[in-house]
Amino acid sequence: MNKRMLKITLLGQISLFAVGMSLFTACGNSQGGMKLGDNEFAVLSVSSTTSDQSTSYPATIRGTQDIEVRPQVSGFIVKLCVDEGATVRKGQALFQIDPTQYAAAVGQAKAAVEMAKANVSTLTLTEKNKKALFDQKIISDFEYQTAVNQLMSAKASLAQAEASLVSASQNLSFCTVTSPSNGVVGTFPYRIGSLVSPSVAQPLTTVSEIGDVYVYFSMTEKELLRLTKAGGTLKEQLEKMPAVQLQLSDGSLYHTEGKIDAVSGVIDQSTGSVSMRAIFSNDKNILRSGGTGNIVFPYTMDNIIMIPQSATVEIQDKKFVFVLQSDNTVKNTEIRVSNLDDGKDYLVTNGLKSGDKIVIEGVQKLKDGQAIEPITPEQQKAKYDQALKDQHDGNLKTAFN
Repeated sequence: MNKRMLKITLLGQISLFAVGMSLFTACGNSQGGMKLGDNEFAVLSVSSTTSDQSTSYPATIRGTQDIEVRPQVSGFIVKLCVDEGATVRKGQALFQIDPTQYAAAVGQAKAAVEMAKANVSTLTLTEKNKKALFDQKIISDFEYQTAVNQLMSAKASLAQAEASLVSASQNLSFCTVTSPSNGVVGTFPYRIGSLVSPSVAQPLTTVSEIGDVYVYFSMTEKELLRLTKAGGTLKEQLEKMPAVQLQLSDGSLYHTEGKIDAVSGVIDQSTGSVSMRAIFSNDKNILRSGGTGNIVFPYTMDNIIMIPQSATVEIQDKKFVFVLQSDNTVKNTEIRVSNLDDGKDYLVTNGLKSGDKIVIEGVQKLKDGQAIEPITPEQQKAKYDQALKDQHDGNLKTAFN
């Protein structure tokens, strides 16, 4: 290769490198690879509005009744009448405890009653006989009163025997442990052959009435105050509270809305929170006592301003925006925003008013008091789209201007 050709090749490579660097510089100084004007910034006019928001609170699901089923007599379990998780009705048999000794006690009590009745009958005849003799003054008053007292004692013994029979019969009936309400049966810690008694540590099972369920959650004192500051009775305040939704543990929303029906009258001093209860219909038996979820509570925010997060600059945990002044300079202005954060917009509660114009893009390049050339978001988008088109069509001369 001669010197002339080598020189041409080197010059070509240098030219290509220069073009590449100029393109790289142009892309680096513009948004999204496009240079829309060195001093042009998109400006948005803000206005106050009403925003429907929601917040969620961790919640625990409970049946309207979670009743522990405990044995009332001692004995060995001889039969399980239902399985765990079964739906039962009130009075349905759940467990059978060995009734042998209690059936024998009932037999003894019945025999004692019959004996007491016979004794009463005998002493009744004796008392009548003594009464006739006493009226004829054949026997003394002491002898007659003795007969009367013996009859009264026999009647008391009969009453005692009848009470013992009732107690023995009741103990026999307790051998069949029944459901105290309609609901769903829990687990069985005791099985056939287990010895149980009224003093066992664990209940035989738990029956949860879940036709409706209670969902318990807590909110802060400040949040509750916002809901109840209008005053009125507790019943009136509960009626004014909005319907709530239940987010299940898998993230889905329960198909039926619930209603808050109870608020604790005491604030927990350790947490500053108030316990609340919502009730939900469980017509499809989806919810189970002991489950967890989140209560989604809707509320309305008045006189708030919504701005894109890209319009803010954060300095030492404080947020600022650049507000356009009448002379087209920008003023760095602190704002306060709601704790709600959807990752896209902020809800401004203080620092801006309706009609203010703020810079919404490129705020990291701005300084307080800097003069800019404001354009609308629509103008910015039009220029950006045109630059993309020029770049696609190969109009390098206009694509980056």
